[in-house]
Amino acid sequence: MTVKIGSVTEAEALLEGIDAAVFDLDDTLYPEKDYVRSGFEAAASLFPDRPDAAARLWEAFESGRPAFDEVFGAARSAEALHVYRAHTPNIRLYPGVREMLSRLHGRKKLGLITDGRPEGQRAKIAALGIEVLFDEIVITDELGGQEHRKPSPEAFEIMSRRLSVPFARMAYIGDNISKDFTAPEKLGMRCIWFQNPGGLYYEERK
Repeated sequence: MTVKIGSVTEAEALLEGIDAAVFDLDDTLYPEKDYVRSGFEAAASLFPDRPDAAARLWEAFESGRPAFDEVFGAARSAEALHVYRAHTPNIRLYPGVREMLSRLHGRKKLGLITDGRPEGQRAKIAALGIEVLFDEIVITDELGGQEHRKPSPEAFEIMSRRLSVPFARMAYIGDNISKDFTAPEKLGMRCIWFQNPGGLYYEERK
């Protein structure tokens, strides 16, 4: 069973009887759109001859179009994409998240499981300053590629072993109903869905 919450900080009240709280990163602890906007601004800074580049990238992104190709063309998009992926993100945690993690830290074991390119995910974690709050962090691509991403159960199995906590006493808190909870539900973990209306993968479900 997956419990739905309207703010990630509400998860704290749902951890009774749980020894380990494991969190997703993007759109769970911080708004991923802020990372996208930050990356667009970094990429646009490469091209001072295009003062409208950041705004055009964002407009194309929101419309579901290939932003870099549309704004920079094939010849320049690869360079812009490289800067996007390598930039130092300008991002912030959702309100109350740092305080929640600090309260939980030491009382429960804390884990982070996130999909994505390792360099980008590591940069996000560093920018948010949260590494010290987690006992274990698993970036699924570091396990051997994209095939290890959720909904694969591998990261959850690794997290259970590293934390020495059985699945029945673990909870996973995430935002993507399509993939975040497939594995933890099958493994018997408590699942807490942050139904995030501002998230990239928001879905309205009861």
